[in-house]
Amino acid sequence: MPQRQWRRAASAQSQSDPVRSRWTAVAAFTVLAASTQVAWLGYAPVTGIAADHFGVSESAIGWLANMFPLWFVVLAIPAGRILDRHFKAGMAAGALLTAAGAVLRWSGDSYGWALVGQSVIAIGQPLVLNAIPAVARNHLAEKDRARGIAIASAGMFSGMVAAFALGVVLPDAGQFTTLVGIGSALACAAALAQLATLRHPVRAASGPAAPDVTVRATLSDPFVRRMCMVVFFPFGTFSAITTFTETLLEPAGVHADVASVMLVVGVVAGVAGSALVPVAAARHGREARTIVAGLLVAAVCCVLLAVAPSVPVGFAGLALIGFGLLPSLPIILELLERRTGDSEGTAAGLVMFSGNLGALVVTGAVGLLVHEPAVAFLLCATGAVVAALLLRRLGRPVPVEAQAVHAA
Repeated sequence: MPQRQWRRAASAQSQSDPVRSRWTAVAAFTVLAASTQVAWLGYAPVTGIAADHFGVSESAIGWLANMFPLWFVVLAIPAGRILDRHFKAGMAAGALLTAAGAVLRWSGDSYGWALVGQSVIAIGQPLVLNAIPAVARNHLAEKDRARGIAIASAGMFSGMVAAFALGVVLPDAGQFTTLVGIGSALACAAALAQLATLRHPVRAASGPAAPDVTVRATLSDPFVRRMCMVVFFPFGTFSAITTFTETLLEPAGVHADVASVMLVVGVVAGVAGSALVPVAAARHGREARTIVAGLLVAAVCCVLLAVAPSVPVGFAGLALIGFGLLPSLPIILELLERRTGDSEGTAAGLVMFSGNLGALVVTGAVGLLVHEPAVAFLLCATGAVVAALLLRRLGRPVPVEAQAVHAA
């Protein structure tokens, strides 16, 4: 079936066969997405204890987290293609890899087993996180998709909060095995719940078969390309600030424990923003303006942290940075779901690739400037402003079905 005819048929199908939203499937997926973040950052709050437990250096413990962005950059686009072609199989593989990695890192009490387990979870993570818009499209009615994407994204970010909270609740060396076990148990339970939801039919099964949309065809859309460029900076800026908050604020007399609390406050604010802001933006048709506003607020906060670093500015600045930057991801994913239709997995893979690449590049650049905190914060501010400029003339996305009708 030609692409244009398929789009017409898909549009007619969606109008004649309204879909009931299945929020249980979204809930199971949200917990699974959160569990991948718990695994990613699970060792970060107890780096020293983990290093002593395994008999390795703290930099070696850092690699237990570094595996995730590295594998994501490699696998983001292939994972998106898998989800577009075989949604259920891709989701099942992501859930199984998450559970298998969790079992491996917990069953073998050594650094080698931990590294293997983290690597397996990291390989499965793109199949999970790239599926955020696909889960909404396959399980929710159109009117509920913006909310579903916002909830799933906020749930993913909440996994970061849970990882830090576990480190606070279980900080002692004698509790290390329990800490790892809780994270692994969460991953296994979430994977089982996700697999259970896959027994039910999904929306794609009730409509005509989707044509095979290539990565090149998806990337040829200027809207998709611009979203990839835009997401590079919020991901990069937030990753850099959260990675080096303690180091950058130390010269201003901010104690490491206080900086850690600031970081948690910033992530919690980001979770709240991701759950609330994208829904309001979609309801009023102000997605681009909302992203720009968040970027500019983050830029101003970075400038304030550069010129007047202190405890009050740190708390307020990190909270506003989290609230301003993190909602950009669910907003962009919802725009892409509306724009690209059943190729949302590939589009999400491209965006996630760009975002994780931004995290690696910007975090690396800021890491070179840790002894010049003001310059580092100004670099982050510059990145946020550049992203805002890229969105200057962005309009609302035209869904693929509407594009086809207009072309006809």
